[in-house]
Amino acid sequence: MKSLLKMVLIGFLGMLGIHTTQAQELSCTVSINTDQIQVNEQRGATQIYNEIQSVIQEFMNNRRWTNDNFLPEEKIKCSLNIIITRASASGDYEANARFQVIRPVYGTTYETVILNYVDKSFNFKYLSGTPLYYNDNNYTDNLTHLLAFYSYVALTFDYDTFSKFGGDKYAQKLLNVVNLAQNAGGSWAPSTDVRSRYFLAENLLNQQLLPIREGYYNYHRLALDNFGSNPIEARKQITTYLNSIKQVNANKPGQLLSRLIFEAKSPELINLYSEAPSEERKKISALLSSLDPINSDQYRKLTK
Repeated sequence: MKSLLKMVLIGFLGMLGIHTTQAQELSCTVSINTDQIQVNEQRGATQIYNEIQSVIQEFMNNRRWTNDNFLPEEKIKCSLNIIITRASASGDYEANARFQVIRPVYGTTYETVILNYVDKSFNFKYLSGTPLYYNDNNYTDNLTHLLAFYSYVALTFDYDTFSKFGGDKYAQKLLNVVNLAQNAGGSWAPSTDVRSRYFLAENLLNQQLLPIREGYYNYHRLALDNFGSNPIEARKQITTYLNSIKQVNANKPGQLLSRLIFEAKSPELINLYSEAPSEERKKISALLSSLDPINSDQYRKLTK
């Protein structure tokens, strides 16, 4: 069902009867940045960094993460930028990472960012030639669990934009990854860091935050996918969603899931409301500033 729905949205319905090619779910671009590590750690290490990049990208893109069938053009586009901050001769790496998930908007060439997440504890061990093995039921090593985590994150967010709570199955798998890895400590375990991987998984299944996830569908499928044909109704859908986020924040402030919306959508929201009537722009500027005060200066431009 997911595959068919995405096919309709992307405009390839006519191909269903003639194209039976199946493919893995992700189209993930992986990059490795070593600018922050010391010169002696970089010397002669280009080969191993190229190998890490290749192994990670192949692992994410070649593994089947679901039982659904995807055509090549249906693959979920994402990127994983890993910034190495420390490396040892024994194969231990400390890193930060940025994971981004992108979705096409129906009837346009525009692609919308649905997640832009920074992981400040992307630490792992890798020795040249080591194969990556992963099992949903056992903790093996930090690297494979990191990659499984982000694969299920991409699936959860993407599926949620095509049907209400469509990513539930993958959110559950995401929480299972976290639970299995908690003995490894760090960002896997409960802590005061609300931006941790633990809280990302927890937030996606937290009953009090479900209106935020439900709104992914309304925002993307009902608003963005129809914005070109009916911008007035699309903006109404988005405004309703923003008010539901306001209500969630009042009941449970400071949650990661709410922050991630604006980290992904802030520039887009400004563009979507830029052609709205003056009074609407004033109201939405005030609402957005209250929800996302970090970008309030940008939102105030809507009132000019």
